Amino acid sequence: MIHTRKRSKSLSGTPVATVSGRQCDFLDTLPDDIVLFILAKVGSTATCPADFISVLSTCKRLNELGVHSLVLSKASPKAFAVKSKNWSESSHRFLKQCSDAGNVEACYTLGMIRFYCLQNRGSGASLMAKAAINSHAPALYSLAVIQFNGSGGSKNDKDLRAGVALCARAAFLGHIDALRELGHCLQDGYGVRQNIPEGRRFLVQANARELATVLSTTPSALISGNWLTWNPLPHLRHGNVVGPGCPLLSDFGCNVPAPEPHPSNVFLTDWFSDKVLSPGLRLCSHAGCGRPETRRHEFRRCSVCGAVNYCSRACQALDWKMRHKMECTQAERWVDEGDGEDNGNGNEDDGMVVDS
Repeated sequence: MIHTRKRSKSLSGTPVATVSGRQCDFLDTLPDDIVLFILAKVGSTATCPADFISVLSTCKRLNELGVHSLVLSKASPKAFAVKSKNWSESSHRFLKQCSDAGNVEACYTLGMIRFYCLQNRGSGASLMAKAAINSHAPALYSLAVIQFNGSGGSKNDKDLRAGVALCARAAFLGHIDALRELGHCLQDGYGVRQNIPEGRRFLVQANARELATVLSTTPSALISGNWLTWNPLPHLRHGNVVGPGCPLLSDFGCNVPAPEPHPSNVFLTDWFSDKVLSPGLRLCSHAGCGRPETRRHEFRRCSVCGAVNYCSRACQALDWKMRHKMECTQAERWVDEGDGEDNGNGNEDDGMVVDS
């Protein structure tokens, strides 16, 4: 027997279907695969968690299908970009469901939260590695930072060669921070055989890619000529540092707007903004990073002023352009509270050197 279906409208104007003389919501007549496709599209284009949650809370059917692995695997980073003040067991569980569904962004985000915020080092690193295996460039670079710093372990747990290998993979995928980090490693012979010309090539490539990214999103940057100027501070205009020069050839690149931080970095920044770290531990001085030290003297410090410290050269470069170059002043004397280790982190071209 074939059931006849007749479309009509309810008193509220919502489409309904008549099946064998019984009225029902037209959504109930759609096959699950079509509803899953629609929900996956909604999740992949969501600009905030509310966009996705409001759809799931519409009815019981959408709520059930909304946690299907097909939908969660397609969810955009902003769909699960929960704020640190709203962090709860339910948000943790939702991120876990997304990562279990194969969402690499969720794997990376939850991995960063577990590693740095919840101090579950093993689980966090495993989740980031899961994303890295799927060629997720930010995850590859974050694992490289962990290897360079020996994060979560002792000073002897540093693996510079592994850090360089991870950086090289992320750089191959076009990650700007990884390109810059790899360039400095090659210039300084840090974890790899020194090759100054090749290191300079990677730095120029990072600067050019950074500039192209900004100009492709904000063409108005062409109107201002400030992005192609480079003016060292007065106390840096002597010796090995001369100016003006082309910022594309510098260690820090052009004076372009700061890139939008990854949602995981936003979470870290907000999480630690109102928390007191253990004695002797410091946060990375770059405002868009949020990474904390996992042991004393883990990060590198500016050897000019001694007032800032960074988890990586990428954070150093961004913070120098955005803020520190206007504040950095030659200190008469500052006591080295570190362990005396030299990370080979010199950047004489731009007058800033960072030491551990």
